Amino acid sequence: MHVLNRGIAGLVVVTTALLLSVGAQAATTLKIATLSPEGTGWMIELRKAAKNIRERTNDEVKLKIYPGGVMGDDKAVLRKLRVGQLHGAAMTSGGVLQPYPDIALYNLPLVFRNAEEVDYVRARLDEKLMAGLRENKFVGFGLAEVGFAYPMMKDPITAVDQFQNRRVWAPDNDPGALKAYASFNISPVPLPIADVLTGLQTGLIDTIGSPSIGAIALQWHTQVDYALELPLMYVYGLFALTERAFNRMDEAEQAIVTEELEAAVARVDAMSRKDNVAADKALQSTGLQWLQPSDEERRQWYAMADEANLKLKANAYVSAEMFDELMTLLGEYRSGAVTEP
Repeated sequence: MHVLNRGIAGLVVVTTALLLSVGAQAATTLKIATLSPEGTGWMIELRKAAKNIRERTNDEVKLKIYPGGVMGDDKAVLRKLRVGQLHGAAMTSGGVLQPYPDIALYNLPLVFRNAEEVDYVRARLDEKLMAGLRENKFVGFGLAEVGFAYPMMKDPITAVDQFQNRRVWAPDNDPGALKAYASFNISPVPLPIADVLTGLQTGLIDTIGSPSIGAIALQWHTQVDYALELPLMYVYGLFALTERAFNRMDEAEQAIVTEELEAAVARVDAMSRKDNVAADKALQSTGLQWLQPSDEERRQWYAMADEANLKLKANAYVSAEMFDELMTLLGEYRSGAVTEP
């Protein structure tokens, strides 16, 4: 009897250990990278989402976040996502351009004229872009606006040909920005974001394209005196997990993660619009002068952009299908023939 009891006790111990082991293996830690430093809207919302996910999954799903670019730029992050060193990232659209070119659809130069056009198009195309991302092995949780990049410079220039002789910065490893400037026959100086302020101070560059909030946050506005009222490019980011990492979770966990991360990205998106409106006013208060191109200059900017965008479509920079749908929606909005999304 004692031997039997010892055997049963041993079986209980082994079974318990196996159950604990299975439970431990089931827990998922998602390693997330972002260029955003602590204290920014992205990090505040990601920390909030991580806390909610952990609580709602009873510690079965955790987010380990690497902020401030410690995992490298978007190109380096994408490489680490592919090999499984990272599982997700908040990055610019250029970061996933290679696996899914259409994610750069809204980056086309001067394709939008104002925020209202952006809102109309995004309400109808964002979900399609997320579906396309999924077809390319990434699970996206929405796009978050950064804002319109406006030309900012040290001298008062407004005509496109005047910019062709400027030392214009473009983010390195961002083919969208490089192609946008090439549209206007501008040969930019590629630099990492961290080197832009020094580049302005030393004269390596004298012109940038940036949303107002970025120019203030990174102190670039202290080195420029003028900004051109021309929405050169719509800048945005996104949050995505690799499909492989997403599929490691069960359906209930996937639903929780999706709900929390979509809500976080939506809050960042809304917050950015408000922050940029405030930043526009703040720049004016610092003495920066906003310049208006003449009607003829504006026509020239848009004509060159239209021609360049057609070439980008022809060269499959984005798919013809998505490009045509974007242009159809913009035509609807501009003609007043708006439709429900």
